[in-house]
Amino acid sequence: MSYEIITLPGYRAVGLKWEGTFSEIVPHLKNIIRQIEERADELAYKVNPNVQLGLSYHVIENGFVHYAVYEVSDQQEIPDGMIEIEVPELTYVKATHNKGEDIQKTYTDLHKWLFASNYTVYKEPGVNYYDPYMPIKHERYPVERDQNDPHFEIYIPIVTKE
Repeated sequence: MSYEIITLPGYRAVGLKWEGTFSEIVPHLKNIIRQIEERADELAYKVNPNVQLGLSYHVIENGFVHYAVYEVSDQQEIPDGMIEIEVPELTYVKATHNKGEDIQKTYTDLHKWLFASNYTVYKEPGVNYYDPYMPIKHERYPVERDQNDPHFEIYIPIVTKE
């Protein structure tokens, strides 16, 4: 697996929020992801309509907060029942999970690479994270994907080790 270090500008995203424990992922989180796919046409000002974002923040014990969103321009109003999130400019390590591969192995390999690299995960100051290894995970999914065997890009915010 290859890894790329990139800095992305900050952006605005709109969609649906879910928070819960790992035991609640099925069917609750999958339902939220399905809902944003069904409501995507309500977001007229998507920056990239072919990419759905999954932004996960491990700020809940034994769980996380997940935003199933699309990047949108400033013209986009927030439809009823949806939320807005502002993502600041961050530097990331980018990895690709390919169709047919084991997602757990993709993340394990990424964690090993991070541990051996000159980088460590970024943690927003003042926020208590329950996953010390990957407290923030951003995933970019092509809209046209196999739900049972997806391919997607993983972005983990990082900083240089001190």
